[in-house]
Amino acid sequence: MDEGKTVLLAVWACVAVLIIIIHAGAGNTASTKAAQPPIPRAGSLAQPRSLQQVGLPVDLTREVIPPDNPQTPEKIALGQKLFFDGRLSADGTVACASCHDPGRAFTDGKSTSIGIQGRVGQRNAPTILNALYNKTQFWDGRAKTLEEQAALPIVNSIEMGQPNLNAAVARIAAVDEYKQAFSRVFGRPASGPDLLRAIASYERSLVSFNSPFDRFIAGDKNAIDAAAQRGWDLFNTRARCNKCHALTETKRDPTLFTDNDFHNIGIGIIRHNVVALARQAEQLVKSGDTAAIDRAALQTDMSALGRYLISRREPDIASFKTPGLRNLLMTGPYFHDGSQETLWDAMDHYNKGDGLQNPWLDEDIQPLALSENEIDDVVAFLASLTSEDYKKPAVKELARQRALSRTQRPQRDTARAFGPKPVQLKPPRL
Repeated sequence: MDEGKTVLLAVWACVAVLIIIIHAGAGNTASTKAAQPPIPRAGSLAQPRSLQQVGLPVDLTREVIPPDNPQTPEKIALGQKLFFDGRLSADGTVACASCHDPGRAFTDGKSTSIGIQGRVGQRNAPTILNALYNKTQFWDGRAKTLEEQAALPIVNSIEMGQPNLNAAVARIAAVDEYKQAFSRVFGRPASGPDLLRAIASYERSLVSFNSPFDRFIAGDKNAIDAAAQRGWDLFNTRARCNKCHALTETKRDPTLFTDNDFHNIGIGIIRHNVVALARQAEQLVKSGDTAAIDRAALQTDMSALGRYLISRREPDIASFKTPGLRNLLMTGPYFHDGSQETLWDAMDHYNKGDGLQNPWLDEDIQPLALSENEIDDVVAFLASLTSEDYKKPAVKELARQRALSRTQRPQRDTARAFGPKPVQLKPPRL
């Protein structure tokens, strides 16, 4: 009898523990939603930037402003307010600034971005800084202008979640302050196109230069140290970074650090069966349905197909846009999927050349045979591209990454880095 009571009490104790665990789990779920990071505030780093920056290409900056959406202070101010307003999202919890935090150089510090209700996407949030110079927007270039780019996150179900752009406009148009602002800026009530024009105008005001490297190029030979200067030379020679980030073989371009093109550099190619994905996506890319392609890029494994989702060209399979390199210390983790934690990881990836099981690998990706000291020099150069606005946090981040690189190097493969270029596989027939 006593033994039976003991067993019964033990059973009830287990049940009680399970009940506690279940309730705790529910509490954790609630707290996770409640603890969702607040929308960043529009502090000093969110303000439109001066055009009087060392290294800023004044003529190009004027050229990329579209004639049908000229910059005005009032329009930029309206766009800034919208950029930080959660009312553009379906549940009021997400704004443009949620993925593009000024304190993180207009990125979010996550491998892949998180939208409404904690929904996780497939791609890393690129910086808005200097996005006005991009010939296309997004990692796969599926938008040509900042106006087109601004629309898609608002209506994507895992980003801001609105059923359509008009739903977002309706919420904004109900606010007296916005009614007055749209009337003052555009001379008419709020509309979808004008909302996008305002956001794009604000984003075009976010120019970021004035780095130690810019001052070095301008003539101050002491603006960067000897390691960064060696890194700049390696960048243009044995490190082969200039193949995608400096435009030409004969002229070093110290401005944008992107060729505005798309390349397969081997990221994610092994984790995904891209041949099967390409076959699966064939009908989707033929449809030209922009919204459906946007959903596929962020919500499915088809994200790994990159530019192919847009171009329908087989050589573009798993190719992604060359990003600019300014403020890199503030925009990690790196690559389109945020898979690399540090700049040393990114350099290790390039140093070994990648290419295994990747028939679409860019021809310029090959083993580099860079020594550890040379990798440090290239990182020192990349760090010198940090704008003055982010100088202090970048120093801390560089120290963090350097310390991590001394104990964790998951991408390092010295044998491949110093070995011959792997034999390129032939692409399979789709």
